[in-house]
Amino acid sequence: MMAQRPLAGVRVIEIEALGPVPFCAMMLADLGAEIVQIRRPGKPALIAVPPERDAVQRGRVAVALDLKTEAGRAALQPYLASADLLIEGFRPGVMERLGLGPETLRAAHPRLIYGRMTGFGQSGPLAARAGHDLTYLALTGALHAIGRAGERPVPPLNLVADYGGGAMVLAVGVLAALVQRGVSGQGCVVDAAMIDGASLLMTPCYAMLANQVWADQRGVNLLDGGAPFYDTYETADGRYVAVAALEPQFFAVLANTLALDPALARRQYDRQSWPALRAALTAIFRSAPRDHWAALFEPLDACVAPVLTLQEAALHPHNVARGVHVRDVHGVRPAAAPRFTK
Repeated sequence: MMAQRPLAGVRVIEIEALGPVPFCAMMLADLGAEIVQIRRPGKPALIAVPPERDAVQRGRVAVALDLKTEAGRAALQPYLASADLLIEGFRPGVMERLGLGPETLRAAHPRLIYGRMTGFGQSGPLAARAGHDLTYLALTGALHAIGRAGERPVPPLNLVADYGGGAMVLAVGVLAALVQRGVSGQGCVVDAAMIDGASLLMTPCYAMLANQVWADQRGVNLLDGGAPFYDTYETADGRYVAVAALEPQFFAVLANTLALDPALARRQYDRQSWPALRAALTAIFRSAPRDHWAALFEPLDACVAPVLTLQEAALHPHNVARGVHVRDVHGVRPAAAPRFTK
């Protein structure tokens, strides 16, 4: 492993917020950045988990400052003087009203990279509106596409807009700005919006839609549970297995292992055969417990895996061997990613 993490020496000011901003700060901290989180004094924690027990809050120093006061803003100045990045998650205009907008700060600190995280972006008719992950997903087409055919859309936790389209896009943006600053010597403003990032994640679906290999309906396509060879199945003990045998070579292993009717197995991509194939797979997987199927398919390239709980995932042999999770006094949490070698 690298003796020094890639962002060692990079200094970040994180203005306390919910969702994507602290997650982005966590990733930057994992990469070696020095994070100073500015918290509002006397305000209860923004989340149900106390900060000292919240894995997302790792890797930073917290400082309580009331930025609504001159004293609080004055106390922020020494941190700004040495900062490379500032990230904040207020609605548009809030930082400007505090006298801490990007134009003001970058006039005094031209190398500062100013990362802004909002739901709807800094401009547009909805820019000032409140929302949450599900709100933004609803307006991107992503939520429409997730769920069973004929049933209502299903919230995909808050992984898509908050973290995938929000925190990770913000992280990519500020890291790209760091690279650009190395050339120009100047910082910039990074405008990251969850509605933009969630839409970006839908690019493959839009590409398939444009090429008429994706229907603009829920639960009828290859990757949304519409295909019987890319879905989950209940097992005899009420648990589940995930089947992702998309390519013919993987489906052939699946079919041979389960002794599927050869005539049915030959028609993998014939949509007319999908109801019969789904019925056959449903009956087979219900005939034995989940762990029976897990053991049977573990040595095979059939893209079949047990659906694990959070606690089970931390104990899976591959995850243990690779160190995917970390255990400390507060419990189990996912380890930092990605990994770096010399």
